[in-house]
Amino acid sequence: MFATRPIKRGAYIATYRGRVIPDEEAERREARGARYMFELTKKLTIDGSPRWNIARYINHSCRPNARPVGRNGGIVIVADRRIEPEEEITYSYGKEYLQYFIESGGCRCDACRKKRARKRRKQREARLGARKSRSGARKSRSVGPKSRSGTRKSRAGAGRRG
Repeated sequence: MFATRPIKRGAYIATYRGRVIPDEEAERREARGARYMFELTKKLTIDGSPRWNIARYINHSCRPNARPVGRNGGIVIVADRRIEPEEEITYSYGKEYLQYFIESGGCRCDACRKKRARKRRKQREARLGARKSRSGARKSRSVGPKSRSGTRKSRAGAGRRG
């Protein structure tokens, strides 16, 4: 879900809506493939699967800009900081979610993807730097440009043609 206008820090964004069900029922629904469960307590869960629950479209991030807050027995999402237009609204789903759903492939939030990309880039640059330093020692032996035949041209014969 993306902001369409600036949102101030602490401002209400959305309410997580749906039927409040016992935890046992939530586990049965999750076993059948239900995804939009929000645990209120150890015994009660909100089933956020109805499409009119717009808060279900807010994605997880390890660097969120919003947070869920308990109000009047339900959950509302409020901004943790100023959110600019066109910026994705995110909150942390919690450690249990990460362990349960994302354990095998790692977190897929934008912040974690960028972090992995930076790490891969540094590793690639380190590998390329190591290759260049090894090949640089070999290349330094031959001085001067090579001709098409592969032998070195002498610098004296590389003058301009008139």
